[in-house]
Amino acid sequence: MGVPMARRLSAAGVLAGIFNRTRERAEQFAREVECEAPASVAELARSSDCIVLCLPADEDVLHQVAAIAASMRPGGLVIDCSTVSAETARTAFGQLQAAGIGFLDCPVSGGTEGAKNGALAIMVGGSETDFSRALPILGAMGTKITHMGPSGAGQATKAINQVMVAGVAQTVSEAMAFAHAEGLPIDKVVSTLGGGAASNWFLAHRGETMVAGEYPLGFKVSLHRKDLEICRAMAARHGASLPMVEMTLLHYRRLIDDGHADSDISSLYTLKQQLFAAEETTAAANDD
Repeated sequence: MGVPMARRLSAAGVLAGIFNRTRERAEQFAREVECEAPASVAELARSSDCIVLCLPADEDVLHQVAAIAASMRPGGLVIDCSTVSAETARTAFGQLQAAGIGFLDCPVSGGTEGAKNGALAIMVGGSETDFSRALPILGAMGTKITHMGPSGAGQATKAINQVMVAGVAQTVSEAMAFAHAEGLPIDKVVSTLGGGAASNWFLAHRGETMVAGEYPLGFKVSLHRKDLEICRAMAARHGASLPMVEMTLLHYRRLIDDGHADSDISSLYTLKQQLFAAEETTAAANDD
């Protein structure tokens, strides 16, 4: 996600520097878009008015925020597009606020396709003032940008999004396996149902490919699993357990064990196929 998002910032003329923990990747990208590649986040922070973060885990965000808080000039702004817990967002906000630096939790949705096209949905938590300051930068990466409330509200909204994504992926992959078992023309199933109440992005963009045994990467199984663990923990603080989250975490564990950790979540189809394969095997045995 970070690379196509950075390309959109570069195309908008607002990208001055890039940092990646893999030095070679940062230098290669910097040469491509003709920007700086400082050796550390601290160095980048010293020369920047605004930093956009896109990191895989909560501890990564807090580690980089600590370096930024110690180096960035007061009045700066940090935009965090990672998906982490709402509590992590509030902790980062407090650390940066103490240093006179603004912070927005700005998780995104839309997958790598949305990142490449600058068409991400961005849900924002933080102050109205910082939100207004960030709009020109956020506008380079997304088309649906919404201020959801105070610090942590963006991440809370993303948690809701991830539960919905799990439900859609589960349902569409199961339905496509059912359609295939019924011998239906999948292209017609997708185009026809896509015009009715069952219409959704996952059906339109993954319906045919999953049945073909192809899983073009938009959202990795391992990353969605991490996000759903966050959702599980957030729900537990309300004394709740979310059945869809629990089922999907169980299925993702099976996919990871089968070598699909870095596959797109549409690889759920491989598990749904097995439901009908078992039925066919039973039917064949009964015929014998």
